[in-house]
Amino acid sequence: MIDFFIKVKQQKAQNLPFVLYRKPNDIKLFGYFQNNDHLYFAENFDETGFVFAPFEGSQMILIPKNQAVKWETLVTSFKENQDFNSLGSEDAAAKERFEKLVQKGIDAIVQGTLKKVVLSRKEIVDLSAFDLVSIFEKLNQSYPTAFCYCWFHPKIGLWMGATPERLLKANNKKFYTMALAGTQKIASEEEVVWEKKEIEEQQFVTDFILNNLKNLTLELAISSPYTVQAGSLAHIKTDIEGLLNENSSLKQVISILHPTPAVCGVPTEEAKKFILENEGYDREYYTGFLGELNKEGFIKGELKSDMYVNLRCMQIRDNKAHLYVGCGITKDSIPEKEWRESVNKSMTMKRILE
Repeated sequence: MIDFFIKVKQQKAQNLPFVLYRKPNDIKLFGYFQNNDHLYFAENFDETGFVFAPFEGSQMILIPKNQAVKWETLVTSFKENQDFNSLGSEDAAAKERFEKLVQKGIDAIVQGTLKKVVLSRKEIVDLSAFDLVSIFEKLNQSYPTAFCYCWFHPKIGLWMGATPERLLKANNKKFYTMALAGTQKIASEEEVVWEKKEIEEQQFVTDFILNNLKNLTLELAISSPYTVQAGSLAHIKTDIEGLLNENSSLKQVISILHPTPAVCGVPTEEAKKFILENEGYDREYYTGFLGELNKEGFIKGELKSDMYVNLRCMQIRDNKAHLYVGCGITKDSIPEKEWRESVNKSMTMKRILE
């Protein structure tokens, strides 16, 4: 572990790209350390390496396997603590802006322009000191059930996150994805009860994935919706798995799944247009996706990809942490409740910055 993080510090000191990551419920920590500062891109999704893609646009950055060294180590302990309170005083101006944005989204839904839209905001936190290694270790220890990562490229910046949502896991033609939506803050002993708004929001995501993947697949199977916990937050989840037909490609599946209604809305293009015109800031890589692309498996010819949606994340820039949080808006949304949900989600990153 010590040697692993010495390598991380050396890579950062040399201003060279790298990514560190740990998958959900795993004790293995992986690192890809690029040997130059070139920007490589995933264009056809037949490349091999680690991909980092934005919400909007085609700049899907790749740390190629053949231009990097891979290290791994074990996470020594987990210290998940699900109890937290809001940190600091509430920003009244930010609250008002976000609630107005949410109301505008609700109005568009009522008018029939949209069925659902995911609206987000950015919060900036001053950092008196920032130590990448200690913060990343705390992130890993705090969120054992999330995909935890730290990604750096000198030409793009430094991003960190702990996301609960997998975009796609694929092994050649077999694939698995999920529909994850609906959020509420919980205490561990409470029974989770979902309101109509959250159930409907999650069903939009499930229906979208099933309807859009059916022409690419030979088989599709889904689970019943169930509750999952990510830290102190609960979500509704449906597992979806299938088998791609002979003519379908990984790139086609990703183009359908990204962005899903869980990070954008329904219909996709109308929701994305509303987001770009009304949120008032650039999401950049928030609600994009990241992960392993065409990693070789144990069996010859076996190619595995495992990618996650970039939620519960932050960008570190100029001694400030830029935190990104969003909420799914339907006709039954209440602006003040959505603000509170965004505050609860922001705690995921704020906790590790304490």
